[in-house]
Amino acid sequence: YDDRFPGRDGGPPKPPLPASLDDYRRLQAWLGLERVVFVQGAAYQFDNACLLDALDRFGAGARGIAVVAPDVSEETLADLTARGVRGARVMHLPGGAVGMADLLTIDTRTRPFGWSPIVQFDGRDIGDYLTILQSLTVDYVIDHAGKFLEPVTTDAPSFKALLRLIDRGNCYVKISACYETSKLGPPTYGDVGALSKALIEHAPERMLYATNWPHVSMPIDKQPDDRLLLDLMADWAPDEKTRQLIFVDNPARLYGFAA
Repeated sequence: YDDRFPGRDGGPPKPPLPASLDDYRRLQAWLGLERVVFVQGAAYQFDNACLLDALDRFGAGARGIAVVAPDVSEETLADLTARGVRGARVMHLPGGAVGMADLLTIDTRTRPFGWSPIVQFDGRDIGDYLTILQSLTVDYVIDHAGKFLEPVTTDAPSFKALLRLIDRGNCYVKISACYETSKLGPPTYGDVGALSKALIEHAPERMLYATNWPHVSMPIDKQPDDRLLLDLMADWAPDEKTRQLIFVDNPARLYGFAA
C-alpha cells in the first residue's frame, strides 16, 4: 500500500499508515525471506497500478496476483503477465472486487497466460462452491487455510470437503492470517492452528505460506507479531522436508520461480 496510489470506490479503506515496498524489504530481511508473491490489495479494486509498481521495482524475485474483470482484454493480460503477474484474485467477501460467480469466466480468460486463480470465501460455505471449484482444470489456491470465519473442527463436513478438493490434485491451500479468524488468539492460535496443521499433514506438497503483511484487517495497536506467525510453522510443519516444500518448492512450481 503506497500513498502514491489512491484507494478505489467499492473497496475497504487503505491502512492508516503506508506499507511501502521499502517497508516490506525490511520485513523480508528481518524474517529471512528472499522471494515474494504480491497480492493486489482489495482497497485498489481493479486498479493494479500499485501492484505493478512493486513488481517493476522488485524484479525477478517477485510475482503478482492481480484483480481483473471478466471482460479483461488479451492485451492487458499479456502486459500483466510480462510484468510478473501469475494469478487472478477472487475475493468473495465484503470489499472484494470479483466474486465466485465470475471465477470460471476469469479462468477462461487467464488460462492461456498460465495464471492460477486464488480464491477467498467463508470456508463454512464451501459446499456452495464445490461445483465451480471442481470445474477448474488449472491449479488454483484457496486462501487463508480455508478462511473459516468461525473456526471449525477437523471433522467438520466443510473441512473434509476442503481436503477432498486438495485430493483432486490441482488445489493448493495458503497457510496464512490465522489471527484474522482465531477465537483463541496468540500465541498459538490453537483453533485455526489445528486446521493448518491438519492441512499440512494431509498434503504438504499442496501447501503455501504467506505472511499476510501488512495485516490490514487489524488495528495498529493489535498487529500480530510477524516473527511469531513465522515461528508457528516450526510447530505446524515440524520437519525440514515439509518446510522446504511449503516455503520453496511449492511456490516455485506454481509461480514459475527459478529452481
